[in-house]
Amino acid sequence: MKLSGAEILIESLKKEGVDTIFGYPGGVVLNIFDKLYDEKSINLILPRHEQGAVHMADGYSRATGKVGVALVTSGPGATNTVTGIATAYMDSIPMVVITGQVPTMLIGNDAFQEADIVGITRPCTKYNYLVKDVKDLAYTIKEAFHIARSGRPGPVLIDIPKDVSVHKADFKYPEAITIRSYNPNYTGNKWQIQKAAEALAKSKKPVIYAGGGVLLSDAASELKELAEFTQSPVAMTLMGLGGFPGNDPLALGMLGMHGTYHTNMAVHNSDLIIAIGARFDDRVTGRVDAFSPGAKIIHIDIDPTSIRKNIHVDIPIVGDVKTVLKSLNALLKAKFKEDWKELHKDWLKQIAAWNKEHPMAYNKGEAIKPQQVMETIYKLTKGDCIITTEVGQNQMWAAQFFKYHYPRTFLSSGGLGTMGYGFPAAIGAQAAYPNKLVFDIAGDGSIQMNIQELATAVLYKLPVKVVILNNAYLGMVRQWQELFFQERYSASFLDDCPDFVKVAEAYGAVGLRAVKPSEVEPVLKEAIKVKKPVMMDFKIDKFEKVYPMVPAGGAINEMLLGDPIVAEKPKQTARRKK
Repeated sequence: MKLSGAEILIESLKKEGVDTIFGYPGGVVLNIFDKLYDEKSINLILPRHEQGAVHMADGYSRATGKVGVALVTSGPGATNTVTGIATAYMDSIPMVVITGQVPTMLIGNDAFQEADIVGITRPCTKYNYLVKDVKDLAYTIKEAFHIARSGRPGPVLIDIPKDVSVHKADFKYPEAITIRSYNPNYTGNKWQIQKAAEALAKSKKPVIYAGGGVLLSDAASELKELAEFTQSPVAMTLMGLGGFPGNDPLALGMLGMHGTYHTNMAVHNSDLIIAIGARFDDRVTGRVDAFSPGAKIIHIDIDPTSIRKNIHVDIPIVGDVKTVLKSLNALLKAKFKEDWKELHKDWLKQIAAWNKEHPMAYNKGEAIKPQQVMETIYKLTKGDCIITTEVGQNQMWAAQFFKYHYPRTFLSSGGLGTMGYGFPAAIGAQAAYPNKLVFDIAGDGSIQMNIQELATAVLYKLPVKVVILNNAYLGMVRQWQELFFQERYSASFLDDCPDFVKVAEAYGAVGLRAVKPSEVEPVLKEAIKVKKPVMMDFKIDKFEKVYPMVPAGGAINEMLLGDPIVAEKPKQTARRKK
């Protein structure tokens, strides 16, 4: 029996195990949406913006490990996905974005709602396709999912012209796929693994530097085995949080620009860095020529282009993190009988001393402190929830003051730093896990980037809890302006606008507000109890900053640790144009 392109698409997605699509309809994809109308095995969620659809697919993917799927129309529908695609690309998130296109005969004629989305997204997709013949559709979908989830994962785009979705062809879904020019290496070179084991056995001051690749490879248990067997402390990138239990004695927390003092000092003074599924980005390394000057570096990554891209590496190992760590752990246990606890005892004591010297702390006062909000969420949930974030100060406080014990429980835009990511990502995670507690940690600026998705959360009864750390500023911008631009607050003051409680109620969600520290815990308890989407407005200290902080151009051991103590904070106002 011949099927239409729309039917082939849906049957192919079912073969790939897709159970949820985040889709926004339009003229050239109506054939597809019409077929989805009767499809019972796929949950179709309608966002309020195409960017929201892609962030939802991204959040769904990060929370589950599956390939997220978004479906949109041509022209502006397709171009609205670009920020979401670039976000997923920078963080290596497996996703397939399906866009509609004008009929093949009109491509290149500036037809209504035509855009060259394949050309536009080429720099920010792992691969993309324009399907010109319905006979190629099933194979293309199979190949797209294979590319999205294999090797270093990433987003793949499939552009389907309207006539391709209408035309019919015999449907036969490929059982397997081979691509001659695309064969990621999973195993890792055994001689390099041997060298890594030998380097570890000689090291007195090792640090494991764990990135997002640990989570993408589902290698958290292998990482824990390596750290505990060798008694090596574990520093995590923003994307690596949750890859190692945050309450483990060997967990150092986050490193880099806003990393903890003892973590950055450990990395700087280490004699061996074991980088696992990380890419030495600028927010981690600080000034490159001053990064871990006395350390030998082992780098394990499935993407060979990431190795030696930013930092010289002594022992490169190209391979899947989970597979390589299994081999490394087996080798260490079989051939290396060192007393690891004794070997690294002094090093762990030194790190503990650094932590005692400058612990993660903040000054309490009459105003709500954002750190208090994060600590209270942790106290109430004991870490058993999913946290998504927007971008800015809220993101850093969420990374610093919440312990992530489980993989895939911290979802944040790391590489691109996309404001407006967190709320739709939280909706995607909640759609994947309807019975889990999901929080979006937001700022009053970033939440307004995609605040319209409140309608989506309400309509689909997805009880996401939005925590707005409201300081009436674009907080991170204000922090930099205060520290480096003589307190000239150009275009960073937001004022107390809008009233987020009223906004929540207008959408049919629950709105709550806290204005003093004693109200923080009751508001959070009420939000958790309510089985509806909740938007909480926490009026926090307007002048609270994120510390530690490595200034631009500084080495990671050159940290600003806090504001000088003053008797009274000078009154600060924003400069407005008349």
